[in-house]
Amino acid sequence: MNPWIDHAIWWHVYPLGFTGALHGDGRLTKLIDWLDYLVELGANGLQLGPIFASESHGYDTVDHFRIDSRLGTEEDFDALVAAARDKGVHILLDGVFNHVGRGFAAPAHWLKGTAFEGHDALVELNHDEPEVADHVVRVMNHWLDRGASGWRLDAAYSVPPRFWREVLARVRPAHPGAWFVGEVIHGDYPGYLMESTLDGITQYELWKATWSSLNDGNLFELAWAVKRHQDVVAAGTPMTFVGNHDVTRIASKLTDERHLAHALVVLFTLGGVPSVYYGDEQAYRGIKEDRAGGDDDIRPIFPENPASLSELGRPAFELHQRLIGIRRRHPWLVRARTEVTELTNTTAVLTSTDGVNRLRAYLNIGDHEHKFPEKSVGPHDSFVDEMN
Repeated sequence: MNPWIDHAIWWHVYPLGFTGALHGDGRLTKLIDWLDYLVELGANGLQLGPIFASESHGYDTVDHFRIDSRLGTEEDFDALVAAARDKGVHILLDGVFNHVGRGFAAPAHWLKGTAFEGHDALVELNHDEPEVADHVVRVMNHWLDRGASGWRLDAAYSVPPRFWREVLARVRPAHPGAWFVGEVIHGDYPGYLMESTLDGITQYELWKATWSSLNDGNLFELAWAVKRHQDVVAAGTPMTFVGNHDVTRIASKLTDERHLAHALVVLFTLGGVPSVYYGDEQAYRGIKEDRAGGDDDIRPIFPENPASLSELGRPAFELHQRLIGIRRRHPWLVRARTEVTELTNTTAVLTSTDGVNRLRAYLNIGDHEHKFPEKSVGPHDSFVDEMN
């Protein structure tokens, strides 16, 4: 029902940080000047972090129907949607429907009264209450009517899957082309997809295995995650990534910067819908810390326009472009099945197919050239063979 997602590649932005709104100087329309950059990268989707009225960081929502005043107005949102549509860019919104800020005006029976994961500023919604489902349906429809193409559902793992099933059954008839992806960190991904009827989940297991296997020189971990990933792809269209607004940047996570290319080869040649976190395409660094303000380093202000970016990030940008180019030439990869062969601790071949087409990625993270049966790959190098 949403064939456009088979061709989607997201550029993920945390607007309150990107625009400078957290420091009192932001505007959602700043993103309009970055749409050409997004397209130049090879993406065609703008994945927005929270933009609705909140008390601080956006995930403590107080009004789902109002744009955060630090970002502007509903008219600013409309202007961004119109500009994006003109360039063929879809917009994905961040729906925080598991919890709300303490200033959220709602009847007491809408709330559980408990803090979400120990965060006193976040109060959990009562998903057994029909009025909460009514509210979420209204919010989703309102912004889909206004031009959004879908929703990323924050902390979906804490919401009973039947809640999403019931809500989406009411939203989809009016918006059959919309895409819904849930933030699920751990657990039974295929099972949650089936029970919730979500289109996809965030593939954290694959994210962790990617950087961990590269750092540890243990591609068997990656192979195991890729094997499990096949069940997830069979169940839906998972969102794949090597960075987002909640984790240390991939350029800081990797102990050997030469392995950034390997991580990106995994991202862009496996099944799923890839998402690139803003700044990662420039090899930005940033470390998430477990403290108040610990996310600031990974949610930075971006310049006013692309011309102000440092040339130091250009090689990483061009690497993303080349790999996204491969993805564009092989859109079937979104639902590809992948087998890992020729496996050692430091070398692997990832062969992806849809039953007709085939693509092969060679990884060598060792210190010496490796002679695969088909070709040789130099130390700490990778190669993608577009076989069709």
